[in-house]
Amino acid sequence: MNVNVGRRLLAALAALVVIAPLAAPEAAAQSKLKVGILHVGSINDAGYNQAHAEGVQIMKKNLPEVEVIEVENVPEGADAERVMENMIKQGAKLVIPASFGYLEPALRVAQKYPDVKFMHPGGYKRAANLGTYWASTPEAFYLMGIAAGKTTKTNKLGYVVALPISFFLANVNAFELGARSVNPKAETRIVFTGTFLDPGKEATAANALLEQGVDVLGVIVDSPITVVQNAEKRGAYSVGYHYVGVQKFAPKGWISGIAFTWGNLYTRFAKQVMDGSWKSQDILGGLGDDFLTIAPFGPAVPPDAIKLVDAKKQEFINGKTQVFQGPIRDNKGVERVKAGEAFPLSDLRKMDWLVEGVIGQTK
Repeated sequence: MNVNVGRRLLAALAALVVIAPLAAPEAAAQSKLKVGILHVGSINDAGYNQAHAEGVQIMKKNLPEVEVIEVENVPEGADAERVMENMIKQGAKLVIPASFGYLEPALRVAQKYPDVKFMHPGGYKRAANLGTYWASTPEAFYLMGIAAGKTTKTNKLGYVVALPISFFLANVNAFELGARSVNPKAETRIVFTGTFLDPGKEATAANALLEQGVDVLGVIVDSPITVVQNAEKRGAYSVGYHYVGVQKFAPKGWISGIAFTWGNLYTRFAKQVMDGSWKSQDILGGLGDDFLTIAPFGPAVPPDAIKLVDAKKQEFINGKTQVFQGPIRDNKGVERVKAGEAFPLSDLRKMDWLVEGVIGQTK
């Protein structure tokens, strides 16, 4: 652990110790549930972490009797275990380890404390007292592709992506398919940074794409700020991810974004723990649910594009169409989905290829 991370962790643990004494006696007496949430990054990142943090605040507003114990900048691994255990020692009966890398630590802690409930975002393993949740995003990325395909002037789109994992490849593929549905000349270039948060690498990747003539930049990293700001500085358009309030960082070139709104879902989890109805399950939502939304459109988006997006969104919600409807070839010319067939969203873990029109490698 480096010194800065160590200092942040010590501060986090110290904060945990003093939260309960600082609470007003009346509030402590009325508290029906303590909820602990830990974040891997800053809760002001306008991205992944802030979306979760604001979800908890909405839960608290909906349920004033709930007390929240919240810690940010917690490294994955043993540090996360220690923070979770400290939360439980303070009385937390629901813990939200809000990072994919917290799954294994959470499973270990859950085994030690069977009376505590855990809800993990995006996990692929469950336990009797640990459930999982997430929102399927390819449909939303397809919609962003429609908006980008109608807005671009160069027909060159780009994505800065953390890692070449299947779900991210699926999102970029969906984006390109959406763009080509309205603009057959659209191409999407993809660059991987190798990490979920590194502003330097994100800026380098964004500028490399812009130098290639890309005029719409999308982003799949924890915080979209660096990428959308670089697009704005260079006169390009941008598409956000994770958080609904990204537009302020790129007001002129803003197209739209995909945002997670966890507040109502977290409220549901808390209510279930309080009334005893909670059970371990894998929750996967989508556009028709209240925890995935499309951010407001920016002024650069043509009105007809917004109408197309709205119409296609309803088709997805009503089940009238699918994102990966064949025929689909990959960017090497291999047929991946036959005509009349569809690649099911439930099989996204198997998607290790890029569709025709995406320029880049998966390894």
